[in-house]
Amino acid sequence: MQASTRIRTLTGTGDDGWGLFHRARAMKDAGAPVLELTIGEHDIRTDPRILAAMDRAAQGGHTGYAIVPGIAPLRDAVARRLTERTGVATDRDNILITPGGQAALFAAHHASCDNGDQALYIDPYYATYPGTIRSVGAVPVAVQAAPEDGFQPHAPALNAVAATAKSLLINSPNNPTGVIYSRETLEGIAGVVRKNDLWLISDEVYDTQVWQGSHLSPRALPGMAERTLVIGSLSKSHAMTGSRLGWIAGPKEVIAHLITLATHTTYGVPGYIQDAALYALAMGPDFEAGIAAPFIRRRDMVMALLARQQVVRAVPAQGAMYAMLDIRATGLSGMAFAERLLEAENIAVMPGESFGEAAVGHIRVALTLPDDQFAEAATRLIRFAGSLAARPVAQ
Repeated sequence: MQASTRIRTLTGTGDDGWGLFHRARAMKDAGAPVLELTIGEHDIRTDPRILAAMDRAAQGGHTGYAIVPGIAPLRDAVARRLTERTGVATDRDNILITPGGQAALFAAHHASCDNGDQALYIDPYYATYPGTIRSVGAVPVAVQAAPEDGFQPHAPALNAVAATAKSLLINSPNNPTGVIYSRETLEGIAGVVRKNDLWLISDEVYDTQVWQGSHLSPRALPGMAERTLVIGSLSKSHAMTGSRLGWIAGPKEVIAHLITLATHTTYGVPGYIQDAALYALAMGPDFEAGIAAPFIRRRDMVMALLARQQVVRAVPAQGAMYAMLDIRATGLSGMAFAERLLEAENIAVMPGESFGEAAVGHIRVALTLPDDQFAEAATRLIRFAGSLAARPVAQ
């Protein structure tokens, strides 16, 4: 017997780009002093006050089946948050609580695509995007955003493939590039979506990590609230990655259908985690700014180091917890550079090729080590790139 074709082909023909990460983790487990700049995991743990709220809820008995759409107070809190942050009137019937942002992405594509439909997404992309689309039986179609354009996607490229598609997935602030889509970019995207009658799935899990400019949710643009599904999460904003608490915001009739999907799949989120999430949201914007502060500090560190040399170039790091670095001057691909860096310096980064064809010749650096370790890793990385550029190298 063989597993289904769908499950065997979720990641296409590769390993989703994570082979180097697993190699680095194995080296570290074996005792090597590897400095990991790979995944978007905070170097701090979930705040003890949030964990205490979770413990009180669990010890208090909120350990049975929780209501599938999410407990009413939490749905209300998320709705208030979105209303305040976007200006779009939102109530609990616009919200479904999900087991993290990834489950929300899966559900959103179920809501927007039938089997065989084309689903667009922007390249560079978070590594799970095409597999998530395949998992619902849709066909992933990448639309490249070029480094020469600051990785801002342009409407003409989207229009060229939108006529036969059903949905478009975007992510701003963006993982992996750190780019924030401008108002002009988002208005262009909205125009394509309206013209071609698409669903827009907007992954906004990094909306509290904005270093330059401002975050604009496309749901707030004219004519977009009724055709946009927004993905949110407490993973990045509250350092709650392991709690798996996310949400979808969208039109009420679609949310009602997604509640039915949740009934047949996840059957909701544990009540004690939802109680902790409600407590976390009540901690307010100052708490969220404190969670984000180390990343802008480290972003400024790496930018200052890059300003002193001419080999490694930075993509404008406007938000999120990553810096995308252009290492094409070394003569290596992102994959080859990352492999040599790991072998020579015990520093692990993600090759740009892990995130699509548009990021070839780049690497993604996660801003997720304590300041002293991050400064050491960034300094050594840049020095290593300079040594490669000073002599011919083979791919």
